[in-house]
Amino acid sequence: MHLTLLTAEYPPQPGGVGDYTHRLALTLIQQDYRVSVMTLQHGQWVIYDVRPPSNALRPDRYHLPVQYSPAHWDWHCWAAVMMALDRLRPDVVHIQYQTGAYSMHPAINLLPWRLRGLGRRPAIIVTFHDTLEPYLFPKAGPLRTYITRRLAYDADHVIVTNADDATRLTVSSTLIGRRCRRSHGDGVPPPTIIPIGSNIPVAPPVGYDRQTWRQQLGLRPHESLVAYFGLLSRSKGVDLLLDALAALQQQPVPLPQIRLLLIGGAATNPRDQAYAQEIMARIQRLALQDHVILTGHVDETTVSAHLLAADCAVLPFRDGASFRRGSLLAALAHGLPVITTIPTTPTSDEQPALMHLINVLLVPPANSAALGAALQQILLDQQLQVRLGAAAQALAAQFSWAAIGQRHDLIYRQLVASHS
Repeated sequence: MHLTLLTAEYPPQPGGVGDYTHRLALTLIQQDYRVSVMTLQHGQWVIYDVRPPSNALRPDRYHLPVQYSPAHWDWHCWAAVMMALDRLRPDVVHIQYQTGAYSMHPAINLLPWRLRGLGRRPAIIVTFHDTLEPYLFPKAGPLRTYITRRLAYDADHVIVTNADDATRLTVSSTLIGRRCRRSHGDGVPPPTIIPIGSNIPVAPPVGYDRQTWRQQLGLRPHESLVAYFGLLSRSKGVDLLLDALAALQQQPVPLPQIRLLLIGGAATNPRDQAYAQEIMARIQRLALQDHVILTGHVDETTVSAHLLAADCAVLPFRDGASFRRGSLLAALAHGLPVITTIPTTPTSDEQPALMHLINVLLVPPANSAALGAALQQILLDQQLQVRLGAAAQALAAQFSWAAIGQRHDLIYRQLVASHS
């Protein structure tokens, strides 16, 4: 079967959705799929023919000779996508959707509607990595909701990564159903929930030695290494982590010397880049230059080595932890005791739960004092570190890419059979 994945980001571009798409592609080619990835890089439309890592150092890549340059995720993307589909002739086109990644433009939201007008078209699937609504224009109001739900309505099938997003997508289906008619009836069909897996395999460089790696990072034997992994954005609370670290330096309780390893860099959008500059200034203002190690964007083997070298991970999401976070799953898969924030939405019955002092250490969102107390607790309790690390690995094992690939394969085959 031939599958085309459409994504706004893809390696070597940084971003969790791009990493997810790459891992999904590699998983499916092991199941004898032919997988192409269409994306936008450096103002050009790019298509990757994904190959197994053993067959090529990197997948074959070529550019589409489209008229509009530089390319953007605007209305002109329709022509580029249709040119690619005419060239590739896939059985399935699978859109990896994250609102901000497509420049908040509604063209991608209406793409399935446009493709449904083609005489011969592939089956269309959308995975919602979030359900944030596009900006559009001031006071767009209900139109923003309509555009988001329309993307779900015009697809042949919808996948979400968590139960909360499934609820959000179906709650407004009546509105769409009144304005559109489809052969299977009104409203948006229930989405399929397929949790994401870790985007970072536990695969450090050949010959990796933890102590040697820590020494190369400049750590002394008595120092503790605390890891943060992910792009720098305000929702991920790195500023709170820095405040907690600065406060711990003033604590009378004897603590190991702490070094904070910030794995990753700024995202590509201007708002996140501005936030990254705020973080750099905050490090200076709090006099943490000697306590923070900045890696910038690094490859997945280096990320794996950094995570294995750390004593714990801290992921202070302002909007609460969830299994949609690839950085959280990566930390769990690497057996790290994890401090993160209390989930703001309940876990579905089909998924395991994040449980305080059972498999993670949970603190309230946007609370640097609680974050510092949790760091102090975990760094002073070696037994707690060991216990949470083992529980983390057991939890991560429930989100295997093999299971994710099998569930996608079943959906693709059912859709292609009904579509032909």
